[in-house]
Amino acid sequence: MLTYSSAFAALADPTRRAVFERLRGSPRSVRQLADSLPVSRPAVSQHLRVLKEAGLVKAARDGNRSLYRIDARGLEDLRAYVDRFWTDVLDGYEKAAREKGEKEK
Repeated sequence: MLTYSSAFAALADPTRRAVFERLRGSPRSVRQLADSLPVSRPAVSQHLRVLKEAGLVKAARDGNRSLYRIDARGLEDLRAYVDRFWTDVLDGYEKAAREKGEKEK
């Protein structure tokens, strides 16, 4: 099972993040991705391999090429991790608001 740490590690590289972000709108081939980035097709393929191993993208055959898309399941662990911090922030805000309300009474 992959975890959020795999996703963070994969997305730590700025070029890999750019590849991932370009998949946000629609599935794309290696060629389409390479045409929009200042890196070679082999480099894009390597970045996609890392993203795929981290569970963040998946590929589907379309004739003689593969189309890559974001794998929403791979984002679940990452989102759950980040959501825990958001919950902590909201709980802290609620506590501070209650304490302020009690002081004003």
